[in-house]
Amino acid sequence: MLRIVAHVALIAGALALGACGFADSRAPVPEFMRLKEAEQAPPEPPPDVKRVVREQIDVVFINTSYPREVHVAPPHHEVRGLGWTACVRAQLTSATGSALGLQTYIVTIAGGKVVDRRRAEIDDICGSEVYEPI
Repeated sequence: MLRIVAHVALIAGALALGACGFADSRAPVPEFMRLKEAEQAPPEPPPDVKRVVREQIDVVFINTSYPREVHVAPPHHEVRGLGWTACVRAQLTSATGSALGLQTYIVTIAGGKVVDRRRAEIDDICGSEVYEPI
């Protein structure tokens, strides 16, 4: 009987310790029980926005908009994430052939590729940027 009680106590103790798992890196437990903090990947260097936009102009603008006088602003590191954002301006034409005028987009660049683009809004920083032709 004592042997069964001892086995049950050992199994219960093992389950209790196994259920604890490891504590996070800031927990007040001995160092060997803490999880190591995940190493953050270093941010990628700023992209050459002129080259990226020139090589991927069809990703930024629709081919039928016939972008002209394309200018780019310096890249800014994304607030959330590892990518970069930059403002891009160009004279565009609508699908019906009428002039749309100067349009501004914000492109997101990650790994040297344009991964997203959206039209710039009034509260974006594109209005105060310094642009250079590509």
